[in-house]
Amino acid sequence: MTTTTEYGAALESVEVVDAELVDDVPGAGEVAVPDPVAAVLKALDADAKEHLNAIRPTKTKDGYARDWEIWGEFHDWLAERTGTRLPLSKVTVGTFVSFVTYLDQVVEAPPNTIERRITGVTAEARRHGYTVPKEATEAARRALKPLRLDKRRQQRGRGKAASLSPADLRAMAEAPHERQPQPTARRRMVYRVPELARLRDQALNALKVGIAGRNQEMSELDDPDIEIVDEGLIVSVPSVKGRPGRKAPVTYGENRSTCPVRCWQAYRAAKLAAGADPDGPAFLSVDQWGHQGTKRLSPDGVGRALARSAKYAGLTGRRITGHSARRTLVTLGIKNRKRVDKLRRQGGWSANSPVFWEYVDEGEAFEDAATKGIGL
Repeated sequence: MTTTTEYGAALESVEVVDAELVDDVPGAGEVAVPDPVAAVLKALDADAKEHLNAIRPTKTKDGYARDWEIWGEFHDWLAERTGTRLPLSKVTVGTFVSFVTYLDQVVEAPPNTIERRITGVTAEARRHGYTVPKEATEAARRALKPLRLDKRRQQRGRGKAASLSPADLRAMAEAPHERQPQPTARRRMVYRVPELARLRDQALNALKVGIAGRNQEMSELDDPDIEIVDEGLIVSVPSVKGRPGRKAPVTYGENRSTCPVRCWQAYRAAKLAAGADPDGPAFLSVDQWGHQGTKRLSPDGVGRALARSAKYAGLTGRRITGHSARRTLVTLGIKNRKRVDKLRRQGGWSANSPVFWEYVDEGEAFEDAATKGIGL
């Protein structure tokens, strides 16, 4: 119904809406009364979660935190291939099974490690308040089950990391740019290593040996941490996992392809030319087309770079991992009569580290050996 009302000298149309009266909605206007039982149970649940997390061993908490970081690295990898970044909270059958495939085929983790990653991600996701459906964890473990029966996969991660010789390091640095497909690869095309990735891996591996760097230490290095001086480099190794930082001097090497100083200078010039931040991470990601990323290379990426270089150099039959660099510095240093205390400080080992002294013994194995000069 429309009526007109006079306002001064003008007439304006005013819309009048017919309304129907209805009964009051049940409960309207009532004040909700808190349920004391539900409130107490909610508080007890929160206290229990906090208490259980507090009494969890530090090593377990650190392990779960690292598993969650790996979950994030998986999402970085997935986003590069799909063009879509998924939230970390989306733990589904699809994402968890893909996570198992990523750990198996990209990271090449042993089955036991994959299972532990599944447990860690599940625990951390729930701690963050995210839902982890039972069918997602069951699907992940079903995907893992056949991997456990594969003897080749069972051998992954077994034994101690092998030491490298100077000839090994040169072979790794000078490996062919063109890499033939692996026997099990689906795509049979030849892969050519981008020059920027080659320079990065040369610098990364040489410097890793030079400072006996841990994977996470190399990942956390920034450009300003690597200072060029007349004698070579002064590397300010960052503190990781509660270990104190250290200053590690690195001199020029005898060979261009394995000299930490010249390899770092060549890589740094190339990455700055590609637009890297001079105050940013020391080692950056590079995709298969040679495009430089802005994120620092992850700890796992650091370890894979050394293992990948060894594989394409044909160094088989030994377990060569990211930790091989630490062993290599000590064994080569001892064989060349370097001071034990300097080697220990260079790699940041504690004075009573059993691992360090094991490496020292390895380096001294043929020094005045028991069978030397006894007339055999």
